[in-house]
Amino acid sequence: MTGIAAATADVSPSVTAAVLLLARALSKPFGLPGPPVAQILEKTQAGRSRAYELMGQLTDLLSSLQRPPGRPTAPPAAPASTGATDAVIRAALAYVMAHPGCVHAGRTRASYDDGFRHFVLDLREQYPALDLEAFAEATNLPLGTLKDWLRTPAAAPVSESADDEEPRRCEPKGHGVSAYIETVLDVWATWQGSFIDFCDHLQQHWRVPLGRTAIATILEAHGVRLARRRPGRSPDEAALKDAFETFFPGAQWEGDGTPLAVVLNDQRFGFNLELMVDSASGAFVGISVRDTEDGAAVVEAFDDGVATTGDPPLAVVLDNRNSNHTDQVDTALGDTIRIRATPGRGQNKPHVEGGFGLFFQTVPALIVSLSQGPREAARSIVQLVAQTFFRTMNHRPRRDRAGRSRVNLYGEQPTPEQIEQARARLEERMRKQERARQTRLARMRPEVRRLLDDAFARLGLDDPEQHVRLAIARYPLDDIIAGIAVFDGKLNAGSLPGDVDGRYLLGIVRNLARQREGQLMSEALLRLRLEMQDCCLANLQHTRDLLLRTHTDPGSLTTDFVDRALGTAPGIDQLFWLTAAVDVIQDANGQRDTLLRRALRRINATFSADYQQRQVAVRFLVERLVPLN
Repeated sequence: MTGIAAATADVSPSVTAAVLLLARALSKPFGLPGPPVAQILEKTQAGRSRAYELMGQLTDLLSSLQRPPGRPTAPPAAPASTGATDAVIRAALAYVMAHPGCVHAGRTRASYDDGFRHFVLDLREQYPALDLEAFAEATNLPLGTLKDWLRTPAAAPVSESADDEEPRRCEPKGHGVSAYIETVLDVWATWQGSFIDFCDHLQQHWRVPLGRTAIATILEAHGVRLARRRPGRSPDEAALKDAFETFFPGAQWEGDGTPLAVVLNDQRFGFNLELMVDSASGAFVGISVRDTEDGAAVVEAFDDGVATTGDPPLAVVLDNRNSNHTDQVDTALGDTIRIRATPGRGQNKPHVEGGFGLFFQTVPALIVSLSQGPREAARSIVQLVAQTFFRTMNHRPRRDRAGRSRVNLYGEQPTPEQIEQARARLEERMRKQERARQTRLARMRPEVRRLLDDAFARLGLDDPEQHVRLAIARYPLDDIIAGIAVFDGKLNAGSLPGDVDGRYLLGIVRNLARQREGQLMSEALLRLRLEMQDCCLANLQHTRDLLLRTHTDPGSLTTDFVDRALGTAPGIDQLFWLTAAVDVIQDANGQRDTLLRRALRRINATFSADYQQRQVAVRFLVERLVPLN
């Protein structure tokens, strides 16, 4: 109260009377008591006219004291500096004029080359005080595209809408084929865009009547552009060395599932067709049709095979899907030995894979229109078609078996000696697998086991027998950590393929380990060649030393070295320039974090290098500048 009295000590009687009169008017709708007007004017010694005049002004002020719920409206941004904006516009225009093709505007989108992206990143560092929206407008870039380029790591190449301009009408220099070749080489010398856009530019603007293949051949023949070749497939070193071993009918079955679609009343339904095939006779013994490929499908197909043949087999070969190796499946198999197939080797289940191939070659598209319940009708149709096909195949004579059918072959009775011999071999095979698994478990380092157990639990990956974790544990700890980080990032970004399991993580770790092995080999080769003073590396060293003398800014040196690394093919040269970038960043004391982030943004904004090459460069810099120990 003392504070209110002090604050109102200098208020005039007319203002005081106006406040009391307004309060009296506001209290009437609520039935609250208020002093009479005469009493207010008498006590305050204020004039009536002046008091009512001020009361009206106070009433007008009430509306300015209220605002809608939520945060207050942000104040308008300060006007951009006209001088800085003009400078950015002039710099962008000068760059585009000096680098034709660095920006290619189409009817619906625009694409930008790496040099233009790098230029924009550097230009932003020169004008950091300029508002981002004003900067985007000055460079004629969509704001979202600019934000993606400035993010670390940068997003994928961004294409935005842009209007087509009337193409230039130019003719190639000279006449004949040689003139076209000269034009291709001359235009390519200053081209900064993509190869496809370059071909369009030649055909539309320079009137060169050559296709992309011919243009690519010309550039490659003159050594100015080398086409990237896709790597071939490598053999699976972990595959079984011996041929597939069979015994007698009923000794070993193979189980697998495949997706199958049915279109019913213009509605598409997806199912899983699970099949059990006898390895010796090739007979199709068991079938199951369910919504998904799971343990219940294996059990259904196995039980159907037992009902068809009368007896369970000695062993069943199943692939490494986690649902195939559960307590539910083991309980249904009983005394039947469950054997894992070697990952990625169709030869481990040739008969069931061949059965699926014959099925899809013979059966037409399952398009049905019925008036009954759609899903159950579709399931019944799949079951009927599958049973009809495979049981018909079982009775078809086979040329490779002297005209005997699968039913004839399966009906042959083995001798007790054959049964015992097969059982002993199959059990020994299972024991070898189990002993090897237990040995790998015992050799697994405790910290690696804890890391993988925590990662599999957090990422929701099933591995009941630790089969996948054992395979991952064979790789170096750095690669395991990097693989988990890649899987975690893809999971958070929503870019993982559907229905992935621990084998996808194993593939990531294996690929990272191979990359690391290649890097270590390259480092060893680089070190040896440096010791031998290889003439090629001498040229690289001379160029690096010249740049170190002419550049005093570590930031420009870092980006220069990174650009040179990504501008060469993966190998010794790339490793040399990445190592040079690491040395510059390490020597920059208080700027290490800033320079590292700048280099990572530069790498991720260089789309002329493929995704794998960019990831290798990122890992190289981070692992050497931020070591684990």
